[in-house]
This record gives sequence, C-alpha cells and structure tokens, in this order.
Amino acid sequence: MKQLLEFIPIALFFVVYQLDGEILRVGDWQHEFDGIFSATAVLIGATALQVLISRIAAGYWDKRSLWTFLAVSVFGGATLILRDQTFIQWKPTIFNWALAIAFVLFHFVGERNLLERTLGAQLELPKFVWTRLNLLWVSNFLIVGALNLYVAYGYSEATWVSYKLYSAIGFTLLLTVLTALMVSPHLQHAEAAAESDND
Repeated sequence: MKQLLEFIPIALFFVVYQLDGEILRVGDWQHEFDGIFSATAVLIGATALQVLISRIAAGYWDKRSLWTFLAVSVFGGATLILRDQTFIQWKPTIFNWALAIAFVLFHFVGERNLLERTLGAQLELPKFVWTRLNLLWVSNFLIVGALNLYVAYGYSEATWVSYKLYSAIGFTLLLTVLTALMVSPHLQHAEAAAESDND
C-alpha cells in the first residue's frame, strides 16, 4: 500500500506531461498545460498530498517521505521559478546519491547500519546479511542516480519523463525481489529453529 502510494505522484507527473498544449476549462477559469512545468507543479502537490495521507494512515511522519517531499519541493520549485527543467531532472540523481552516502556513512557509525536500524525490530538477521543488504541498496542508489543523468542528457525530455515512471517501478521491484532473495533463507532458518524449540 505504502509503495503504491509513492508511485502516484510520479504517475501523475507522467500523465500531466502528456497533456502538453491541452486546455483545462472550469467555468470561466482555464489553464493550458505547458509540459514539464505543469507536470512539476502537479508532482509537488501530489507528493505533499501523499505525505499527508501517509501520515494519517500510519499515525506518524515517515522520514523518507518527508525527505522526498523536501527534494521535490526544492528542485521542483527551482524548475518552476527559473523555468528550467534541469533542476527537476537532477532531483532523482541527487536524492539517490544522497541516500547512498547516508547508507555508507551509517555503515561506519555505530554498531548497526541504516537498514538494520530501520528494519532490525522486524527482522533478525546475521550481521553479514545486513552488510550485504546495505551494499545492495547503496549500489541500487548509485546506479539509479547515474542512469537518470545518462537518460536526461542522452535522450529527449519526453523519453526522460517516460523513463522516470518506468524506472521507478522497475528498480523498486528489482530491489524488493533481490532483498527478499537475500533475506528469505535466513527467515526460513529462523522459523525452523523456532519450531524445533517448540517441539
């Protein structure tokens, strides 16, 4: 549910971008969609709404959602104020690389890395698994950030907008599957150990 909610602003960004040149009329008011700028405005609003819905549903402010909203607001705001799409195109790269840096730094600060601090209450895994998961997530953030720049500067704006939608879904699914594959053998082992203790 939470991950699906996170894709809604990106999907709306994609949909509104496709409406470039169309005119929306409500009574006497009208608005002409102007490509990436209208899409960016919708992205900011939808991200704010997503954070608010997440807060109401979960009962607390999700830090990742707040950081995402901050990044979208800063880079999206700069795009709208300066009428330059470069800022919103750089947002995924800077956000992902900042996450990679945070995951690396927390690996060396304290006894637990960032993933273990976040998920350690729900999962009991050996230390080496937490280390491998951390490396997987750091690699994901670095690759996603680099590919975003490659597509933004190597292809058209329209291609980048499509890539933003499909890569967000694709990389999230891939990371989820790889994480599950790394974690599941240890969960099965823990369940087997718990059953043998009960016998």
